[in-house]
Amino acid sequence: MNHGPAAHGDADDQRWTLGRVAGLIRRLFGIDYTLPGVSLLLRRNGWSVQAPGRRAIERDDHAVQVWKEQAWPQVESLRRTWAPGSRPAEWCKS
Repeated sequence: MNHGPAAHGDADDQRWTLGRVAGLIRRLFGIDYTLPGVSLLLRRNGWSVQAPGRRAIERDDHAVQVWKEQAWPQVESLRRTWAPGSRPAEWCKS
């Protein structure tokens, strides 16, 4: 992992995601981990999430606030916290 994602076939983006780390573990060791399992494994070995030290210059706080007030409630109402199956209920009607 010292050579970055590009050395392992991910040249587009140089960030290590949980999915990429899980894929690397699978290729190198033949072990499948879930994403939460990879996260736990990394934390146990002293790795931490990397976050930006400052906000982007391009950030528009007003636009973020408008999105939170107008768009987010519409998106949030579409989410389900639990569903009995993998298909939406309207597909099951005959």
